[in-house]
Amino acid sequence: MLLGFKTELKLNNIERTHLLQHCGVSRHAWNWGLALTKQILDHNKLNPAEKIKFPSAIDLHKWLVALVKPECRWYYECAKSAPQEALRSLRIAWDRYFKKTSLIPNFKKKGLHNRFSLEGVIKVIGSNKIQVPKIGILKTYERLPQVNPKSVSISKQADRWFISFRFEVEEKQSHKKSVVGVDLGIKSLATLSTGEIIVGSKSYPRFEEKLSRLQWLNRHKIKGSSNWKKAQLEIARLHAKIANIRSYSLHKLTTLLAKNHGTVVIEDLNVKGMMANHKLASALADMGFFEFRRQLSYKCKLHGSNLVVVDRWFPSSKTCSNCGIKKEILSLSQRVFNCENCGFIIDRDLNAAVNLSRVAS
Repeated sequence: MLLGFKTELKLNNIERTHLLQHCGVSRHAWNWGLALTKQILDHNKLNPAEKIKFPSAIDLHKWLVALVKPECRWYYECAKSAPQEALRSLRIAWDRYFKKTSLIPNFKKKGLHNRFSLEGVIKVIGSNKIQVPKIGILKTYERLPQVNPKSVSISKQADRWFISFRFEVEEKQSHKKSVVGVDLGIKSLATLSTGEIIVGSKSYPRFEEKLSRLQWLNRHKIKGSSNWKKAQLEIARLHAKIANIRSYSLHKLTTLLAKNHGTVVIEDLNVKGMMANHKLASALADMGFFEFRRQLSYKCKLHGSNLVVVDRWFPSSKTCSNCGIKKEILSLSQRVFNCENCGFIIDRDLNAAVNLSRVAS
């Protein structure tokens, strides 16, 4: 299977300038291709009898070389694969839009989501150096996998740069037979059928006041000024810190479940519908339910364990884990499950986790 690897780059000012140039070229190619494809779609809509074939990524790159590069000589200062990969991503975005799995692609703005991809001759040199086209050798803070990837993606988060790529790894075989049910929640991130309670990081509530204060102080600064840029950088650093704390806690939990159990059972939660409740939306977003399932999916595959996703209509919370009787009504405020049939009393989340574990076993 393919496994992703992402690490921070150790850069000097010259290297940072080169990376920003590549981001600019990639962004310009994306915006040019998006404007052109939108014109083609508008023309086809107005002239059904004289439709123009929607271009592929190869067609867009040929037109870019013929029409744009002679006028924009700064394209030649960057690797040729940067605009190629941007146009390829644009074509994928259009395909997703035509299949109605995502919204229409948007134009990219300078300074937001700076990233680009490169392909070609890429070599890992030693333990913490990687050579990429045109830019040269880049250093990293941590040890790199000793593989030579075909392509890499370089992105910026606040004032830090990261490089990521994928490489082949062998799937492991798990000999563990234990089954664990996982009930996700807001008060605690996860309750396991073993009785263990995993408290979430709750990183956003911890830094919400500080983030609000920074944004409030930035309200009257002139956009584009030096003080505005400093304030934006400080806000971006705090956002990155919040996201990193959340990601770290999710990685710890998903690795614990995938490595130590043979079968992991979770619910197919309707996260989008749950987010419609504005009283709970902030807490739900801070827990990261989607990211939890995404990480657990590939880690179970990597470590050889089974992931069972139970239907979202399964009454895990309403069913008594002792006698199996289902309650007709159980409000969200009732945190203790009290069975009227057998008199069994148990924590609501633990009751749901036990019921989930029994689905697989």
